[in-house]
Amino acid sequence: MATIELDPNVDIRRAEQRFTTDFGWLDSKHSFSFGHHHDPANTHHGLLLVNNDDVVDPGTGFETHPHRDMEIVTWVLQGSLVHQDSTGHNGVIYPGLAQRMSAGTGILHSEKNDSWRLEGEQHRDPVHFVQMWVLPDESGITPGYEQLEIDDALLSGGLVPVASGMDRHDGEAAIRIRNRYAALHAARLRPGQSVELPEAPFLHLFVPRGSVTLEGAGALATGDAVRFTATGGQRVTATEPAEILVWEMHATVAA
Repeated sequence: MATIELDPNVDIRRAEQRFTTDFGWLDSKHSFSFGHHHDPANTHHGLLLVNNDDVVDPGTGFETHPHRDMEIVTWVLQGSLVHQDSTGHNGVIYPGLAQRMSAGTGILHSEKNDSWRLEGEQHRDPVHFVQMWVLPDESGITPGYEQLEIDDALLSGGLVPVASGMDRHDGEAAIRIRNRYAALHAARLRPGQSVELPEAPFLHLFVPRGSVTLEGAGALATGDAVRFTATGGQRVTATEPAEILVWEMHATVAA
C-alpha cells in the first residue's frame, strides 16, 4: 500500500468505455484491465483492481479455478450464484447477501448459475453480479470465506457498509476484509432519495443499475462509474430506482 500527495479529481467513466468479454454464456464488462484486456494506464484505482459487471446464463458459469492473495467481494443484483471452494465452503449468493472470499495462500473455487436446478425447469434466469477485488494488507494469509444477509439494512436507502477492514467499521460492516484501508458501501435508492459520499483519498462509485445524478457532475446511467481522488462528500440522488456501490479507500496500490 502507498500514500502519496494527491490533486483533487473527479474522473467519470461511461459504461461503453469498459472492456468487454463475451463468451456466449458470459457477458462481462471490466472497469479495469482484466484477462487479455490490458491498458497500462488503467490497472486500478486506489486499492480496487477489479470491478467486473457479469451476466451469466443459466446452467453455466465459472468452472473450478485458482486465486491467491486477493480479497474478492461478490455482489449479486439479480438471480442467484452457487459458490463452492476448496476450503469446504459452499452456498448460494443472492441479492442482499454480502459475500467475501479471501484467497490467501491459495484457493480453488467455482461459481455457477444453477437457477434451473435450484428452482425448477421453469426458472432459467441469468444471474447478474458485480465482482470486486482488492489486495489484502499482507500476502500469505489463511484462505477464508464469509457471508451475511443485509437486505433489511438496505431498505433504509442509506449507504450500508458491506465489507470493510477499517477499524471504525468494527461491529458495523456486514463482513470483514483483510485490508484496513478499504471499505465497500452499497445503497438501494428510490427516485428522489440521495446519499452523501464519504471523503477519502480514493473513492470508486459504480452504478450497476438505474440512474442517478452526481452533485457537480450530472447524470450517471447504468454501468457508469466515477473515480474520485482527494475529494468526496458529494451527494448522489436517484432519478429512477437505482443501486450504487461505493469503495472508500485510504491508500493505493504501491507502484
